[in-house]
Amino acid sequence: MRQLLVQSRIDGLYAAVLEDGILIDYVSEPREQGQPSSGLGTVVGNVYKGKVVNVLPGMQAAFLDIGLSKNAFLYIDDALHPNIDKREQTSGRDKPLIQNIVRPGQELIVQVMRDPSGGKGARVTTHMSLPGRWLVYMPEADYVGVSRKIDNDSERERLRMLGERLRQPGEGIIIRTAASGVPDLALAEDVAGMRDVWRGIIQKAPDVKAPAELHREPGLVHRAIRDMLTADTDEIWVDDDGVLAQTVALVKEMASGREGIVKRYPENRMFAQFGVDAQAEKAFARTIQLASGGYIVWDETEALTVIDVNTGKYTGGGSLEETLYRTNEEAAEVIARLLRLRDTGGIIIVDFIDMEEESNRQRISQRIESLTRGDRNRCTVVGWTRLGLLELTRKKARLNRRSPGSSTCESCGRER
Repeated sequence: MRQLLVQSRIDGLYAAVLEDGILIDYVSEPREQGQPSSGLGTVVGNVYKGKVVNVLPGMQAAFLDIGLSKNAFLYIDDALHPNIDKREQTSGRDKPLIQNIVRPGQELIVQVMRDPSGGKGARVTTHMSLPGRWLVYMPEADYVGVSRKIDNDSERERLRMLGERLRQPGEGIIIRTAASGVPDLALAEDVAGMRDVWRGIIQKAPDVKAPAELHREPGLVHRAIRDMLTADTDEIWVDDDGVLAQTVALVKEMASGREGIVKRYPENRMFAQFGVDAQAEKAFARTIQLASGGYIVWDETEALTVIDVNTGKYTGGGSLEETLYRTNEEAAEVIARLLRLRDTGGIIIVDFIDMEEESNRQRISQRIESLTRGDRNRCTVVGWTRLGLLELTRKKARLNRRSPGSSTCESCGRER
């Protein structure tokens, strides 16, 4: 059974996906202090009219005032037209200089790619992308892409050809995994809807003075229904009347006829009753116990995440090599799930227990690669380093996730 749960708390909104009782996906969105219930703490996907504050030729970057507490960072690649190679036959070696692209005082329409974190401002781009239910609309990308997770060749070709028919000259479309098997009309309506959103942004821009917000990415409830509701979802539970009405309306809009799976949970301890709180607490701990008796130590720094695998009490029943492999295999399965639950991003180094046989090392890296293939965020298994560490990277945009009821230590900045 697959269940989607949306819980409202004083500090924010939380959504979780359970598959046969196991927590497989989890997102949170904290409310900013002093903001109304709709004012949540992420700006990824928002579109702003910003003003260039300064240009740094040495970094090939510029800083923009978009109305947030810290100026946003715009790198040269994100300032150039997305099709500059096609338009000007430009290679990486003769890329234009940032000072020839933007200048102080210039106003630009930009979209947030990554939330502000620590002492860093938001990262922004001029390459717009507006996610719909079945696809991502890009006003100036000029190509059609189909999710690599759709592995049926005939379906991929159908979607690619449909995308070419639906897009107008210069537009780009990426067909999402959820679009597999979806009728042509639904995709056409999705494109039209996103095109209207973009037109609204363009029409609004000349009438406002920078810095100004032109478009706000929908909140967690909308994103949860858009991204987490799948064909095999059996139930959607919510514990708040306002969220219930919003959820029913969204399901009716995005998956008409399935409104009956939305249910109101009668108590305010829904996550506790479904076991989400307990599973999330374990998932966000520094030390995570494995069912076999082994354990994982998970440390996150500003630069990278380090994961250490240990045998603990597990002694196995066969050879030493077999014991080490089984522990590493179990750890790989847990790590792949926790990368998604914790929304860990950037460079990830895993110190698996040393194994003698190269074939076992390859089996572990292949297992991680297979398990992360279903992740909504791109996860790449780079390979084994000379020191025997497995290196991965995972794309991340939003603020760190946190478990329900957690808080941040004012001294060290760690979640507690």
